[in-house]
Amino acid sequence: MMSRQQFRTNTSRSLSRGRHQRHPSGSGPSSVSSKPKRERAGTAGSVSLYGSDSYESGNSSYVSRRSEQQHQQQHISVPTTIAKPNEMSIDSLQETASTVTRIVSELNKAMDQERRIAAITNACAEFDHWDTEKHNIELQLGCSNVLCLVLSMTDNEDEIRMICAALEMVYRASADAIRKTFQEVGPSVVPLLLKILERCELSLLKHAEVSILNISKVLLYFSRVSELRGDLAAHDGMLNALTRISTSSLTADARVLRVRVIANLSNSEENKLSIVRHDGLVESILKVAALDPSENAREYASASLMDLASSSKTQEEMTNNNRLLMTLVKLAVTDQNKETREYAVTAMQNLAFSKENRVRLVQFSDGVVIEALKKALSTDVNDKSRRRAAGALTNLACEETGELLSKHEGLLNILARVATQDKNSDVQKRSSLALTKIASSCPVDSANFEPLMAALVRTASSANSTGIPAVFRVKARDASRREDMARIPGLLDVLAEMSTAKMYTPKEKDNAMRAIMHLTNDSGNRKIMCNKVILKALVEASNVDTASNKDTRDSAVVAIERLATEISNRQYMARHEGLLVVIAKATERESKADLAGEKQSQPRLAKQLLMSLLLAM
Repeated sequence: MMSRQQFRTNTSRSLSRGRHQRHPSGSGPSSVSSKPKRERAGTAGSVSLYGSDSYESGNSSYVSRRSEQQHQQQHISVPTTIAKPNEMSIDSLQETASTVTRIVSELNKAMDQERRIAAITNACAEFDHWDTEKHNIELQLGCSNVLCLVLSMTDNEDEIRMICAALEMVYRASADAIRKTFQEVGPSVVPLLLKILERCELSLLKHAEVSILNISKVLLYFSRVSELRGDLAAHDGMLNALTRISTSSLTADARVLRVRVIANLSNSEENKLSIVRHDGLVESILKVAALDPSENAREYASASLMDLASSSKTQEEMTNNNRLLMTLVKLAVTDQNKETREYAVTAMQNLAFSKENRVRLVQFSDGVVIEALKKALSTDVNDKSRRRAAGALTNLACEETGELLSKHEGLLNILARVATQDKNSDVQKRSSLALTKIASSCPVDSANFEPLMAALVRTASSANSTGIPAVFRVKARDASRREDMARIPGLLDVLAEMSTAKMYTPKEKDNAMRAIMHLTNDSGNRKIMCNKVILKALVEASNVDTASNKDTRDSAVVAIERLATEISNRQYMARHEGLLVVIAKATERESKADLAGEKQSQPRLAKQLLMSLLLAM
């Protein structure tokens, strides 16, 4: 529970930190006090499938969260007295404006300490509410300006405490009102608040704990406005104040507020490199993320690491930080908060986006990053964590890492199982993509070639599998592996299914048929491939007569011709239903092509094949 301590009130208003269901659309209504949800719409590991001739997976894009400003009421219940914008009547607006004008005048006229304290007391009594529209009016009429002026003129500790409380109240306004006011008072108020904050942390002021909370809230309100984040982080002393989160003696609420500011500033592209390179700041974030007893503090620290890792400018530097990698592993595997685990896994996915980082991430500490991703993919109850883990593994797969990933204990089996059994179809698809990219990146002379192909065979049973026919086609081109491929249990059946089933696209069917054609080019395969399943697929593919399937049809005819070069196959082939008919049609097409003077890349063998099959009968 993060309490809001109010000036001169008998009871404190508080904002519940209870868990609520996320809005289905991923966004929610605005509220001053909030908990962010972080997912950039539409880019969560989006990928392309494959090229025209071979499997070419695109990289999962790195992901950043939406700003706290956009999700200010996802998990926070606010007092029911909050008025919605534009609900105030004209009379109410005029009354509020009159009252605020009077208070501003009193503050301006208060020259001695007694009158100032009375004026500030009246201001706090008026400002202590949760009506956003009223706070907007307060800012528009210059309340923050005059409070900042009074704050800069006093050394009285009671006045400082009261003014900080009043500033926290008036800044419970809308983001637009805060943005406009910040341009006027920001250059003055932020340095002033940072100096007071440091004095409070050094116990040089009375009421330090209350002032730290109120100042931290003001900085949080500023940081929620995306347009202000660059200027806010650039203020002298701002990043130093954030760095002190791990060294100053702060209450749990104060630490959570401070780390929320860090998370919001980390969400701005212009701040990411300066945050990563600021002396001690990343180390402070890591300390909070790994050790803080507050679940909320760890969550926001994890969110900050995720956002910092989403920049190409920071990825390599962050990946070279051993402590950072170990912290992400710990959070991803052991933290009880599902959002914290999700952000840690997403940070790994972001870091893996950079090609320069992939070998290091795969090899780091004997594969501990891969082990963490494997565990997240296979056991995490959060769909997004599993999806991000699959995206991270997809990013990591490349020519330099394919072999390492393929031999990581249990990884292929986990990917195949998740791709076929996970309850979430998107997780299935991404796991299949990760597996196909590993397979396409792994050299054909790999000792793990057969386990890889076997995993692809199992994955092919998923309706959400993707890219597998293209991988089989590419691997079947290599003459040294054709016999091994043809003898992998279920592979020929899968190719036959892929080449004809309606659920596959014309391109996938063509890739599967070309894989069969390549396998028939090996004389050692022709006897085992002359079976009912393969012949049925070849006949069906040879019967298609559309422009989009022409290449598939021609590949099927070539495969039949190659199988028939094995004399012992001919009688069985000639008796297979429909096979003579499709060869007769192929003979007719070749004759028409000859008469038309068309040139063909393949020799015209259909007529000879037909004669040999008839003789075999």
